[in-house]
Amino acid sequence: MTGTPIRLLLADDHPVVRAGLRAVLETEPGMVVVAEATTAEAAVARAAAGDIDVVLMDLQFGAGMGGAEATAAITARPGAPRVVVVTTYDSDADTLPAIEAGATGYLLKDAPPDELAAAVRTAAAGRTTLAPSVAERLMARLRVPGTALTRRETEVLALVADGLSNQAVAARLHLTEGTVKSHLARIYTKLAVDSRTAAVATAVALGILRR
Repeated sequence: MTGTPIRLLLADDHPVVRAGLRAVLETEPGMVVVAEATTAEAAVARAAAGDIDVVLMDLQFGAGMGGAEATAAITARPGAPRVVVVTTYDSDADTLPAIEAGATGYLLKDAPPDELAAAVRTAAAGRTTLAPSVAERLMARLRVPGTALTRRETEVLALVADGLSNQAVAARLHLTEGTVKSHLARIYTKLAVDSRTAAVATAVALGILRR
């Protein structure tokens, strides 16, 4: 494979897990593990160095910062690396905060090696990968009657994704600001989120919005 390799940071407090990830990923063409971090704080600091393309992030560390908080800190910086969460947890309480924090991918630690490698490549290209169980649950939520977004709600959310304020969305769609807030409230309920960031991230992950 030609071209610059995808540079990886492994963030996990278990040495066996890091060794396993390294063993899988370093056998893949076009990937190199540049560094490892045993705490979320160390991952944030190392990711800021500018030589990492994708961070593989655990959600649960010992004391201190958690993986979702670290993901938010990493992705908040300009030119930040992509973050793929690799964890044993797939409940909504774990997945939604990670997606809201800016994770580009969400995989379980029992994922096959080829799935892990594919997720890294997808993340490096700026696209989203979700573990099948996570994606299925999010999709199932949208299949419940009354939870699909209307065309207008999708329009509102697309403008929010573009960074427009409620006032700017209202002006663009010739609505009142109160109507925009009502649309957003229904969107939050349907997507089971509680913020603009989470609504956009979940809609992108589900394919409702294209980014």
